[in-house]
Amino acid sequence: MAFLDSMSISASALTAERYRMDVVAENMANINTTRGADGEPYRRKYVVFAEREGSTNPFSSFFRRGTSGKGGVRVIETAEDQSEFKYDYNPTHPDADENGFVRMPNVEVVQEMLDMMSAYRAYEANVTAINTFKDMAVKTLEIGR
Repeated sequence: MAFLDSMSISASALTAERYRMDVVAENMANINTTRGADGEPYRRKYVVFAEREGSTNPFSSFFRRGTSGKGGVRVIETAEDQSEFKYDYNPTHPDADENGFVRMPNVEVVQEMLDMMSAYRAYEANVTAINTFKDMAVKTLEIGR
């Protein structure tokens, strides 16, 4: 059943990387949000991954005898970046202070683009792995012909 374990590991990575892309998209969408529900500018978010131990499916644990039990990756937290807000001089902005400065979100476009490219490459690598597993299964089934 190691074949199915491999598929499950790559599938968990696809889910985690898709979520990471969602967080990057949220950061990019809020790059100019100066006032949230708490009155503060938007804070950049990032995803924390951890190894997913074993399987969450009790039926598959029956087949895990003799396997490593490794189960891929999972998202354990979506954290907020606590770095300082940026300041922009714009005295006409409604959120400007008495000196004309506006506190802006701590989102950097370059950092978000790097995170997006990294998530995309990881997603692409796991899709390739799943396709390879699928091709191996097809070749295995052709042995009996």
